[in-house]
Amino acid sequence: MKKITLAFILTFLLLPVSDIISQPEMSASAGRPGAFSRIGFGARGIGMGNALAAVKTGGIAAYYNPALSVFQNDNYFSAGYTFLGYDRSLNFLNFTRRFEFSSGKDSLTGSVKARATAGISAGIINSGVSNIEERDNQGILRGNISTSENQFYLSVANKFSEKFALGITTKFYYYKLYEDVTSTSLGFDIGFVYSYNENLTFGFVISDLNSKYKWDTSPVYGTSGTTTTDNFPVTKRLGASYYLPDEKLLIAAEYLFDNYESQVLRAGAEYNIYDKLFIRGGVDNLNLSNKDDKPRPSLGFSYSKVLGTMSAGIDYAFQVENYSSSHRHVVNVFLVF
Repeated sequence: MKKITLAFILTFLLLPVSDIISQPEMSASAGRPGAFSRIGFGARGIGMGNALAAVKTGGIAAYYNPALSVFQNDNYFSAGYTFLGYDRSLNFLNFTRRFEFSSGKDSLTGSVKARATAGISAGIINSGVSNIEERDNQGILRGNISTSENQFYLSVANKFSEKFALGITTKFYYYKLYEDVTSTSLGFDIGFVYSYNENLTFGFVISDLNSKYKWDTSPVYGTSGTTTTDNFPVTKRLGASYYLPDEKLLIAAEYLFDNYESQVLRAGAEYNIYDKLFIRGGVDNLNLSNKDDKPRPSLGFSYSKVLGTMSAGIDYAFQVENYSSSHRHVVNVFLVF
């Protein structure tokens, strides 16, 4: 059995790598399992302060609300990379598509009787820490190791009326901590979207039902190993968005709370400054449960160009990362086809 130093044990067996990905921010749930999956998804979402639970326009990722995929125009594919310090990584992949079905035609008039709308969205969030020095009990360097934490999700949604849509997301987590020390989990999100009118939309999401990590450290410690279970926070998010068509301005806000007594406000805006050019800004982590915690402001933009029958573009977001030597830079490329 390999022996590793006390520093490695304290850092990576007692402190989840999610803490290192998210940094020690003071929200009550920041250091809980799965923190990497609560940072946000892609440059657009992070650039708008992650307040997208009720945003049903533009490129849609069901990460923010399982019910949103029914509003996607055409097929949408995106891939993103985040520039982080301390040898950390955070990457995104998403595909969203809407389907429309008719129940047939009226035999007398020939018109379509009814039309149903459904949507799917699938994605991956990958995070980890690399270049970790592994040393034996004499302090001799044995090499470099890395950790990897991943979420794979699949969302399905249905639009029951012009005003109401409901969706569910199935999420599979895989966490490779050290050699044979791994954990998997299956969790669920449930969300709905209510369109009050053409401009005002509301959304509500419950995230990480049943999500938890079960650990067995006997591959490292042998008979001294233990089995533990770490439950994810069950998060509820209530959001609203409002679109001002004359100003080409979208504004959004969100209230988040969970079973660890966290209460957080988020807000963001997106402005169509010129043709296919959008600029956006937002603020995340306005912590109502801990006034000493710092908010995370963000800025970003996107630009796309029509290429035949499809559109290709790039998203960028900058977000302040508190308690870190550098800030977050998120870059996405996307296709609409």
